[in-house]
Amino acid sequence: MSSTRTAPAQSIAVYRAEELRASDGANLGDTLSFAAELVLDDTYELDRAAVPRRLSLQTLPGNQLRLAEDTDVGSPGADLHLDSLLTLMSPEGQTQEALLLVEVDGQGRAAEVYLLPLGPLNPQTGYCIVGIDTQTAQQKFGQLACVSFTRGTHISLSTGELRPIEELRVGDRILTRDDGVQTLRWIGQSTLRAVGDFAPICIRAGTLNNEHDLIVSPDHRLFIYQRSDEMGAGRSELLVKARHLVNGDSVTVQDGGFVDYFQLLFDGHQIIYAEGIAAESMLVDSRTRAVLPPEMAAALGEVIPGHSDLPHAGLDLAEALLNRPNAAELLRKASTR
Repeated sequence: MSSTRTAPAQSIAVYRAEELRASDGANLGDTLSFAAELVLDDTYELDRAAVPRRLSLQTLPGNQLRLAEDTDVGSPGADLHLDSLLTLMSPEGQTQEALLLVEVDGQGRAAEVYLLPLGPLNPQTGYCIVGIDTQTAQQKFGQLACVSFTRGTHISLSTGELRPIEELRVGDRILTRDDGVQTLRWIGQSTLRAVGDFAPICIRAGTLNNEHDLIVSPDHRLFIYQRSDEMGAGRSELLVKARHLVNGDSVTVQDGGFVDYFQLLFDGHQIIYAEGIAAESMLVDSRTRAVLPPEMAAALGEVIPGHSDLPHAGLDLAEALLNRPNAAELLRKASTR
């Protein structure tokens, strides 16, 4: 397959920097800026009228990020730079993290600065900057892009056994949809606060013909084979992000506490079976490479057959077609008729 195929755009919810202003400290009165201009212990408040905006980005080779055509904020085609990871403390002493991103114009100058909070921010509340980290921002950003299963998820092995994901080991033989039995090459694990873009999505038992609940990261894509085109997609094979199925009933956000996430890596991007639902494995690209052990990332190289050629490109179902309360029910019917 061609290496020029384009990965689907990914969306994140950001605030414009001018919506956050220093209410105390060395930069009193200034709007939020990038790391080089920030000062520890300064306090910033989010404007009462601030609303999170959808920033759509494209991942390119060489750790490059670019604003996609369908972005709601910023200039499509502009480069995006990951600046730093901030740790913010609320007046109650609770801490949370946020990523700073900088949009760069054609002359290489900062055009816009955005804040991507990894948890909820309350308007007109003072958040003190207690950490400015320019070293691990890429890894944290990569975790957002990784598709992850949660502890307890049963994965189908080549033998037909359903094994909890936390009991899998490198070298295990896993059943895949497209390439038969494949060897598991790496297992990632992280424990994160289940808030904001890290809060998992629960697909209740029976929703997509699954016997048990399936709980995955928000952007995890599920594979659906339509026997009848209930969604009006014009094709039978679909990839659907879990977050686009949330309806508050059969598909819900599990917000609060902590979540154990697991990533499964194969030689190529695969569709595997989790609780009986076909779901994607980890795709290695410029963003997700940051979560791999350094020696593994270096050994893989820049172009990875089975990943870089995007074997499942073109299957993503447009969000607009899923913007209906019965989307999950339609997909269940489509896959069984």
